[in-house]
Amino acid sequence: MIVIEHLAAEGLRIDHFAALPGEAWCLIGGIASGIERFCDVLAGEATEVRAERLQLPPNLGLLSFKRQQSIFEAELRKDDTDFLDRIDPGTPARDFLTDIERHHHLIDLFSLTGLLDRGYRQLSSGQARKLCLLQQITRGVAFLVLENPYEGLDLASCQDLDRVMAELREQGLGILLLVNNTGDIPPWCTHLGAFKDGTIVAQGARPAVLAEITTLLAHQPPLFRVAVEELRQERQTVSTNTIGDTLVRLRQGFARYGEVSVFSNLDLTINRGDHTLITGPNGCGKSTLLQLITGDHPLCYANDLTLFGRRRGSGESIWDLKRQMGIVSADLHRNHRVAGSALAIVLSGLFDSIGLYTRPSAAQQQLARRWLQRLGLGDRAERAFRQLSYGEQRLILLARALIKVPRLLILDEPTQGLDEANRVALLDFLSEIAEEELATILFVSHRPDEFRDFFSQQVRFS
Repeated sequence: MIVIEHLAAEGLRIDHFAALPGEAWCLIGGIASGIERFCDVLAGEATEVRAERLQLPPNLGLLSFKRQQSIFEAELRKDDTDFLDRIDPGTPARDFLTDIERHHHLIDLFSLTGLLDRGYRQLSSGQARKLCLLQQITRGVAFLVLENPYEGLDLASCQDLDRVMAELREQGLGILLLVNNTGDIPPWCTHLGAFKDGTIVAQGARPAVLAEITTLLAHQPPLFRVAVEELRQERQTVSTNTIGDTLVRLRQGFARYGEVSVFSNLDLTINRGDHTLITGPNGCGKSTLLQLITGDHPLCYANDLTLFGRRRGSGESIWDLKRQMGIVSADLHRNHRVAGSALAIVLSGLFDSIGLYTRPSAAQQQLARRWLQRLGLGDRAERAFRQLSYGEQRLILLARALIKVPRLLILDEPTQGLDEANRVALLDFLSEIAEEELATILFVSHRPDEFRDFFSQQVRFS
């Protein structure tokens, strides 16, 4: 069990919290609520923690965005591609799991049985997240803490996770979920709590506090507040050298990793104003398709792919192409490992780099600060990007993508890590972007409530 009495840490103050045997908890809070700081305390990663009592289970399993980022970076350090005649696929998935035979039904339920010999870097972001969840479960923990476990999972995988959690709870495992959206509160949780302003403002048995928590969160204002009128004035003039209004044309498109086919025979045309929704289960190739378009997949040159009127591989500059794109993705987020402030990350969007290596002008710095103010993060300008919460980082990356008001806005699950208020605010903003024809939107999502009317075409992967 977990028992906390009179705890104080940076951005956090908790008078009392207890998750007792037989209880299954779900705590919910917004981006700046303190819920991620609470996760750091449970993970033993918070500094200067003071508490009259802080009792944690001796065999605690925990998966957070930070923990998964650490796994990703460890895999990069072990990358032997330079010493092999092929791309190093990474640690085999089976090596992450304990006692595979005993947990075979769970592995099969998560659709990972056929992927056990695949390398970690060959997995989609959703598949990697399921593997990391199973890594904690199979090592026989007594208590499990999961931060936003549904993020990045398709609907079927979310349902599978619920079945696994309900089964483990019946077996006596203690469970605590930390989520940002009321829609992610699972039916099997017996107790709920809500974070606000660095403290738990409501907690108790589910029937007693659900209505109170829903009301509290319904009145939470979003940080994301951007006026489309201002973007119209700020839009940069980009030398496009395009022919017509066709932004993307892919003919008989394909992608594979080694001998494993991801997709094939895909035809896609995106003209200006063809706002496109991409859906499908984890591992079907959604993110890979976007990587082909952005030039971040080696097969972009092998495909019959034309961007902004220029055939890939015809001598075009990737920087001329990326200057017309704004990108947000889990892959881009993971790769922001370089040191840099929130302001520097936003500014880097003007130069299409990960990290800032060009001295920005005073006008460019003013523009980036204006974007931080729009996101309610003006006071974070000089703070290290990696020290911000995951949701704040995602808002920073959205500002990085939007700062130049690109012709093609490529968003791969952009609402990951955002709370309910900011998710809705972002989607409403994209609706205005589409209506004002300021950019053409290419959007990947698993969440049906994000399938807005402005999408004029849909690519469904199976």
